[in-house]
Amino acid sequence: MAAAPVWSVDPRTGNPREQVAVEATAQDVDRVVRAAHAVRDALADRTVRAAFLRTAADLLAGAEESVVATADAETALGTARLTGELARTAAQLRAFAEVVEEGAFLDIHIDHEDGSRTPPWPDLRRWKIPLGVVAVYAASNFPLAFSVPGGDTASALAAGCPVVVKSHPAHPATSELSASLLRRAAAEHGLPEEIIGLVHGFEAGVELVRHPLISAAGFTGSIRGGRALFDAAAARPNPIPFHGELGSLNPVVVTEAAAAERGEQIGAGLGASMTMGAGQFCTKPGLVLVPAGEPGDGLVKTLTTTVGDTTPAVMLDHRMRDAFVAGVRERAALPDVEAPVTPGDGGEHAVAPGFLTVPASRLAEDGPHEALLEECFGPVTVVARYGSPDEVAAVLGRLPGNLTAALHISGEEAAGGAAGLLASLIPLAGRVLVNGWPTGVAVAPAQHHGGPYPSTTSTSTSVGATAIERWLRPVTYQSTPEGLLPPELRDDNPLGLPRRVNG
Repeated sequence: MAAAPVWSVDPRTGNPREQVAVEATAQDVDRVVRAAHAVRDALADRTVRAAFLRTAADLLAGAEESVVATADAETALGTARLTGELARTAAQLRAFAEVVEEGAFLDIHIDHEDGSRTPPWPDLRRWKIPLGVVAVYAASNFPLAFSVPGGDTASALAAGCPVVVKSHPAHPATSELSASLLRRAAAEHGLPEEIIGLVHGFEAGVELVRHPLISAAGFTGSIRGGRALFDAAAARPNPIPFHGELGSLNPVVVTEAAAAERGEQIGAGLGASMTMGAGQFCTKPGLVLVPAGEPGDGLVKTLTTTVGDTTPAVMLDHRMRDAFVAGVRERAALPDVEAPVTPGDGGEHAVAPGFLTVPASRLAEDGPHEALLEECFGPVTVVARYGSPDEVAAVLGRLPGNLTAALHISGEEAAGGAAGLLASLIPLAGRVLVNGWPTGVAVAPAQHHGGPYPSTTSTSTSVGATAIERWLRPVTYQSTPEGLLPPELRDDNPLGLPRRVNG
């Protein structure tokens, strides 16, 4: 039987653009993984590794015209958005190059032999080493920053791990182009191209996580798909870490004082955030608790104008479009749910943004309204009108884990009066915002992009410097002669690395 073709499709028309590749068979996956495993020591030199990451960034940036054009043709995200995403992707690679050079990620601890301790301490030297070949599952909504050249790939390569990427079917041509640029960067530094593997196809993704030479996996996508792969990773004879980002509602609480003080500003900001990128951000605010009464009414009025003035948009593919239209139709039909701006079908290939309102008390009950507490991918949010702080607490108490949670407060409340409400958001999310919107995730050392399940399957972050920690494991040398130690752990510290000695 001939291998199934992989087509690049134009979401603006639904028409195939070109055949890009064929779906990988189990034998293909095995070949690519074994090739990556065979060169797993190629990235051992940190100087070469950092230079490779910088060259990869330069090549991606230098190919901006073709990369952006290809990604736009496959995703309809627009050249402005994709140009910014490409710049972010290149900056992320450069940031990890700096992490590699600085060396703190090795987490070196040295405790010399100490007979005065009870019991006595032997000589102990601890650092972190690469896990091995990492499987990366590309996301649909960020064809660069969370795909082949994105954060999972960049952080794994920075850790010294070869990667095998399972491409997303919504942008296979972009995936092939990105992989070719990464391989070219590797070749320029004498590194084997096999440190970057790429496979296509649903079955390839399943085979990849089950392969015995895969040491860890990173995933960004749906709860259903991510949980299936997570379970497969755990069911292996040798289970592996699976760092998955699955789904997030990203709740927002607006206090009555904040709505009274700047309701129009909050309404306009919410409208812009929830429709950004056709509502296809993993950090889209999907549930907003707004006070009942006049201050909240003003906020909703501005939100109605903002969203109503937003033009229909094309989603990443027709499958997602159909799921969005069906999902908002189901939610809008629930009792006591209204649609000041009706979300749904925006034309043959587009969707219309909108939002739903519901009494917050409905969300505190068991029943069909629980569907409003589930992520709906696309340009829609749910505005829950609350009448008391108890209703806010009741709704928050029913929420699953999230990537983000946001609180909008007044100037007076910022002095400390909102501390209790802010504290109630901490158990819900990995990033808590005050007077801001969650869309947009800065690539910074202090960033955390993750949260309680189902937003992610582990406590790690996929954005920021510490994302590298997912692909490392600690090893301690005990009573090992100096001549047998790696240079990083020797007393004279020939590489000048940051480390903690004797405490």
